Amino acid sequence: MTRGLSVPVSVLDLCPVPTGASTGEALRRSVDLARHAERWGFTRYWVAEHHNMPGIASSAPAVLTGQVASATSSLRVGSGGVMLPNHAPLSVAEQFGMLEAMYPGRIDLGIGRAPGTDRATARALRRSPEGLRAADYASQLAELRAYFAGRPAADRPAADRPAADRPAADRPAADRPAADRPAGQIRAIPAEGNEPAVWLLGSTGYSAELAGLLGLPFAFAYHFSAANARPALALYRRVFRPSATLAEPYCLISVSALCAEDADAAHWRHGSMRLSALRLRAGRPSTLPSPQEAAERAYSDAEQAVIAEAAASHVVGDRAAVIEQLDRLVGTTGADELMVTTSTFAHADRLASYELLAPAVVRGEQRASALLGVAPAVGPQHVRHAGGPGQAVDPAEGLG
Repeated sequence: MTRGLSVPVSVLDLCPVPTGASTGEALRRSVDLARHAERWGFTRYWVAEHHNMPGIASSAPAVLTGQVASATSSLRVGSGGVMLPNHAPLSVAEQFGMLEAMYPGRIDLGIGRAPGTDRATARALRRSPEGLRAADYASQLAELRAYFAGRPAADRPAADRPAADRPAADRPAADRPAADRPAGQIRAIPAEGNEPAVWLLGSTGYSAELAGLLGLPFAFAYHFSAANARPALALYRRVFRPSATLAEPYCLISVSALCAEDADAAHWRHGSMRLSALRLRAGRPSTLPSPQEAAERAYSDAEQAVIAEAAASHVVGDRAAVIEQLDRLVGTTGADELMVTTSTFAHADRLASYELLAPAVVRGEQRASALLGVAPAVGPQHVRHAGGPGQAVDPAEGLG
């Protein structure tokens, strides 16, 4: 009998582009995976925002979210996440408000603080050489949520800001970012009354603290910042304030996992991710290489050390081993939900990995739903809303 997991399990899709495949093929495979994930009992399906990365096709989360939502019927879908510094809050509100209006009760808006790309591309996205300060991010978030509520964005009390932001509250009003000033008559018509479930994403304490202060659910990127997970989740729970959105803390952790019929097959397929991670760390991101290419390449001691560090938190093995490790991770972090991200060269291998987890996922989701008194597709009861030089990637606050 397959052991079950005790929490709901979801999917984080980076929309991998294998070497030799087109971005169109990668996107269609993502939609296909979402259909299977719904049938297998996964709770939600998120897509990440990345730019200027040959091996990742998910640069426009709102567009892909709409495609996934139209191809499914009950699965919660959304972003993991939208990198808010890259966008005008008005634009994000319009896009995700429209999605929520079209697919009511099914849209999640996960918001991150990182650029999701290298510095040069971030400048092109933002059309400015200036980066977004932490204080500006909190103000942009306030503006975004105000559009959904159909009211002007207002200054929040200093107590509602993370500690890193509070000095900004002392600046003269004329010197504050535009997002901190009332939005006046500007309205995001599709967004008004159509607020999706808003999550904050991160891999440090900043977004954990902000999510707690605002009473929002929090998603932590364990798969590339495992060491920060427990301190960040503890901070989130410590500062959490009940809100109209959430009565008590709710957090998920995203984990890189690859499951196969036997451990040898899993580790062979994982070679693609290991080589891809090495190239990314060296500032040379590429399409996802094949396991054969990864196996035939010679690695120096330094490269092996880089790979070991990058893949240290990945969960790879046969079904029993993967489920055991995921269950242990839930126990040690106290996570309320797991979000599994899997990238393989062959689409069939990615489907197989998630399908092998499915028996455990279904039972785990049913148990959690019974305790929380909700339908599995809706989510937790207390969510009341039904690289290298020149190419350094900043993953500070996001899931991808």
